[in-house]
Amino acid sequence: MTVSETMLANAIRALSMDAVQAANSGHPGMPMGMADVATVLFREYLKFDPSAPKWADRDRFVLSAGHGSMLIYSLLHLTGYARPTIEDIRNFRQLHSPCAGHPENFELAGIETTTGPLGQGLATAVGMAIAERHLNATFGDDLVDHRTWVIAGDGCLMEGINHEAIGLAGHLGLGRLIVLWDDNKITIDGAVSMSSSEDIGARYTATGWHVVSCDGHNPADIRRAIAEAVADPRPSLIACATKIGYGSPNKSGTSGVHGSPLGADEVTASRAFLGWDSEPFVIPADVAAEWHKAGTRSADVRTAWEERLANNASASEFERRMAGDLPADFSLEAYIDSLIANPQKVATRRASELTLGAINDLLPETLGGSADLTGSNNTKTKSTTPLTKDDYSGRYVYYGIREFGMAAAMNGMALHGGVIPYGGTFLVFSDYCRSAIRLSALQRARVIYVMTHDSIGLGEDGPTHQPIEHVMSLRMIPNLDVYRPCDIVETAECWELSLQDATGPSLLALTRQNLPQLRTEKSENLSAKGAYRLRAAKAERRVVLMATGSEVEIAVQVAEALEASGLGADVVSMPNWARFDAQTAAYRDDILPEGVLRVSIEAGVTFGWERYTGIGGLRFGIDSFGASAPIDALYDHFGLTAAKITPQIVAALDT
Repeated sequence: MTVSETMLANAIRALSMDAVQAANSGHPGMPMGMADVATVLFREYLKFDPSAPKWADRDRFVLSAGHGSMLIYSLLHLTGYARPTIEDIRNFRQLHSPCAGHPENFELAGIETTTGPLGQGLATAVGMAIAERHLNATFGDDLVDHRTWVIAGDGCLMEGINHEAIGLAGHLGLGRLIVLWDDNKITIDGAVSMSSSEDIGARYTATGWHVVSCDGHNPADIRRAIAEAVADPRPSLIACATKIGYGSPNKSGTSGVHGSPLGADEVTASRAFLGWDSEPFVIPADVAAEWHKAGTRSADVRTAWEERLANNASASEFERRMAGDLPADFSLEAYIDSLIANPQKVATRRASELTLGAINDLLPETLGGSADLTGSNNTKTKSTTPLTKDDYSGRYVYYGIREFGMAAAMNGMALHGGVIPYGGTFLVFSDYCRSAIRLSALQRARVIYVMTHDSIGLGEDGPTHQPIEHVMSLRMIPNLDVYRPCDIVETAECWELSLQDATGPSLLALTRQNLPQLRTEKSENLSAKGAYRLRAAKAERRVVLMATGSEVEIAVQVAEALEASGLGADVVSMPNWARFDAQTAAYRDDILPEGVLRVSIEAGVTFGWERYTGIGGLRFGIDSFGASAPIDALYDHFGLTAAKITPQIVAALDT
């Protein structure tokens, strides 16, 4: 007997309500409401193969409404992925279960991106769609020809990042992007009408999207809408009219089913309503077999693709890029040698531009951009022509004033694979990006953030634009490499390290003002140590001066003044705290020995430097907001000059 589509969808509903009930925690409403839509999508449209989950030309599926994670866990299990097993699903939301409360890309194959913070999944999918079109323009239809599908909820469409993301997608004409909106008109607080009365469809239409609606519980109507979306050259929004918690006779259509278990009695009532008489976590054999067919549907498509790849002249280059490997001979050594031979005084934002000129010639997979600050961030080079809807082969995205959308899109590009994204804005605007930066780190995505105008050194724009707490707060994000280089050589070294690390994001904090080249001798990549002795004391060492970025120059001036008084002072450049902390104890003790006065100099908050200076050390920085004035006046006002720092160190040594 043929298994009905309703029964296949009910398998998703049963697993979802059972897992949430067992955990006594979770969101059953969305998976139950979108089960019919997901069934049609996974059985008939989505190109995927559970036996080859990393197949490069698979469709990307993003569950932007990540709170409904049991939807994707059920689908992965039912279609034949190795995990989650039924035991994994039984342990939903438990310690060490891959079925976390929200989907995590590093836990399960088939989870393309970590979602949960609403709106970011859809915005990340925009980046995936950009990467697909760019790689298609580079390698052709034979190797790259897939779609990006998103299931999003009302919250995803309300979040501010949705405005940024859909505007970018519409502008770039990303017709391979299709969003299935769970239009159930319910949020946690209650009816959507309590907080919103906007015309979502009109908003999407205005940004250049195709919009269509369907009955989200009618498979034939779902097919009609998806077929229309596939045929339209614009990105598409499909408004799927659904009832949240469909199948729950007493709670469906209410906020009560959004973020809480149904309760034992309601689970029993739902089973009766759905005609589902199997025990919890048991899928009838005929239903399981039909779902497994869906999982094998694209196997022949994948095999044909693999044959095309094997016969493609660009196969090795394509595979290298998709694997995230740099060319075997990639190195910036020759470029850095040229800097040593010809010292120059430039802002580190300009140093970054010069380094990118070398990088972009060597690495065709870099894909840059800026949030409307290209001329200030110095992120565009001669190798990077614009990426537009008329030419996806370009390697530079003009993101417009969309910092958050840019950061999320770069996450999507990195997770898609085949490109290494970098993007720029002012460091103070990292606050706009922060949630996406955090997800870069959590997802282990190689995204490179180019953040310029990194201190009061930007001058007259004043405290609204002068970062104070930003570098320190970014250092607190796990798995984010924060670099603050002191000159052109360190900048090149930090870029090299950022590119070589495929396990997480990097952020370069760069100056507006020119800085002297302090590194003038050939050496290994010293920035890889996180901190190193830039200048050794000439007299008996009494002081270790630690500094980052533009303040390393000041530390050198202080050291010279101290040495002139017979006080030996080391200068330690510290471009990356995390890398220094990862060195051996012997190395750290050599760089920061006991028995001397330790001093930090950084044009930002002093909070945090105690870990290196000790309580008895000195910390020079700024523990207030900045001010509007020329740079020299600001550094003098905040006491960040050799003339003002040196006497305080001498006084501390005399006590």
